[in-house]
Amino acid sequence: MTPSQKYLAKLGLKDNDINTEEINNKEHQQENSRRSFFKKATMGGIAFGSALAFSPVEDLIAQSTQKVSRFSSPSDLKITDMRYCLTAVMGGTAIIRIDTNQGIYGLGEVRDAGDVRYALMLKSRLLGRNPCNVEQIFKSIKQFGGQARQAGGVCAVEMALWDICGKAYNVPCWQLLGGRYRDSIRMYADTPESSSPEEQKKLIKYRTEEQGYTWLKMDVSIGELKGIPDTLVNNKFWQNAQGNLAQWGDQSNYMSYGNTQHPFTQIQITDKGLEELQKVVENVRSMVGYEIPLSTDHYGHFDYNNGIRLGRVLEKYRLAWLEDIVSWEYTEQWKRLTDALETPTLTGEDIYLLKYFKPLIDERAVDIVHPDLASSGGLLETKRIGDYAEEYGIAMAMHQAGTPVSFMANVHCAAATQNFLALEHHSVDVPWWESLVKTTDGRKLITKGFANLPLTAPGLGIELNEEVLKQHLHPSDKSYFEPTMQWNEKRSHDRIFS
Repeated sequence: MTPSQKYLAKLGLKDNDINTEEINNKEHQQENSRRSFFKKATMGGIAFGSALAFSPVEDLIAQSTQKVSRFSSPSDLKITDMRYCLTAVMGGTAIIRIDTNQGIYGLGEVRDAGDVRYALMLKSRLLGRNPCNVEQIFKSIKQFGGQARQAGGVCAVEMALWDICGKAYNVPCWQLLGGRYRDSIRMYADTPESSSPEEQKKLIKYRTEEQGYTWLKMDVSIGELKGIPDTLVNNKFWQNAQGNLAQWGDQSNYMSYGNTQHPFTQIQITDKGLEELQKVVENVRSMVGYEIPLSTDHYGHFDYNNGIRLGRVLEKYRLAWLEDIVSWEYTEQWKRLTDALETPTLTGEDIYLLKYFKPLIDERAVDIVHPDLASSGGLLETKRIGDYAEEYGIAMAMHQAGTPVSFMANVHCAAATQNFLALEHHSVDVPWWESLVKTTDGRKLITKGFANLPLTAPGLGIELNEEVLKQHLHPSDKSYFEPTMQWNEKRSHDRIFS
């Protein structure tokens, strides 16, 4: 390369696309920049050696600002694409990737078993925008989210934007949320079930001693009363063809048991049924002991009156919480439940936005809020939910049943929120789950029941392990981050006011 070609390369130019006038302009601009820098540097008290004083201005800036992170040019970032893959986690959970003009990308996740099109429809509303304006973008797209999995697209985008922003500024996401309260994140896992007490004791010992979990959760479902006479009232009307009360039953039948809200089945638990459910909890508590918090969930679809009766017979086992006894919308019923019981009450995994948590918090209708970050609004909105609850003396646990992408988004949010208790890990026994990603700082995702917070790795602190991920795509969609140009065009006027 000739000296002139080297000089052109330094200016970012080539022989065939530049003329003399342009070169002179570039030279003139560079000299002006150099003089301007010297003037400002001298006024600011920066001194240079004689050799450095005659170096190109770029070298001067690099030398004088070598401790300043210049990982990217965040103000010039633009979103250029959104693509996805559908994993086999939880029956089909989509990971999205948002690309930018600087090669920085962000990962997000549509909530477990949610439709990836909730995210894809937002692509046309993102293209060309600066991903670092996270809150601004969130406020413009949050109208397209709804409760539960309908929020999956908005939350997936929000996760990916924070991942990009962290990479652009070369800091972990928790730092962008205001800093951290903890370096590792306590998790809770389901208690394994078995056909015999002896086998279950072995499984619980494996969960607590070998895997190291210090918080467990179990189901106390009226489904376990199947075949035991005189334990339920009005249950046969709701049974499916297999004789089960299928909580996730026939989606095509709007009036099936699984699609009918709890207060409207009029199923009641008899005293005998309560005794049987009490035995289930007593058996697990005797195996676990009292050092480990034990939470309960998935009781079945019955009203708050039966919830109070069940809660009272279980109070002596000092449960960590009673979860989702009735639907989250019924603030007054939750208030009655909470006032009637000593055991803490909890709900929130299907609530979208702080706005819809506020009634429960303002009325002190629950003891613990339980957002799922992939439904509640993403990292910042979930932190806002936790912070608002903290003002009322209400703690926050976090629901999570997705891939390591949303898992890590939860980890960052949990680290940055003071009243956090524990994070759910739903895939604790899936052998390939952790290997779907690689950490960018070499840490393990989980150590003995605690998630490891990336202290220096930028963004979420993970990248996809493509080889493993391709082995665990959902059978219904084997595409892998293929182009999504059909979602590029915006086809509506979105403003929600006149």
